[in-house]
Amino acid sequence: MPGQRKRRRAEQDARRGAAARAAPGTGHWVVLFETQDASHWHAHLRALRGEERIDWATTRIDTLCGRLTQPTTYRLSVFVPSARR
Repeated sequence: MPGQRKRRRAEQDARRGAAARAAPGTGHWVVLFETQDASHWHAHLRALRGEERIDWATTRIDTLCGRLTQPTTYRLSVFVPSARR
């Protein structure tokens, strides 16, 4: 498919840049939102997508899979760089 190699390379470069920014010792992850209700989770993400204040390149979405004893948990975290840079 034409242009696929260029898109793939751009995606890889973006991932490398995000990984370098979030390297160990350069900052920490802060949990912005956490819930066990899937509909509440999706509504919150929809509301955030309309806002321009979140940098999605430094955002992490975790889905902690539940078992019989623990329900599934959804977590939204953002990377905060350390002040010592």
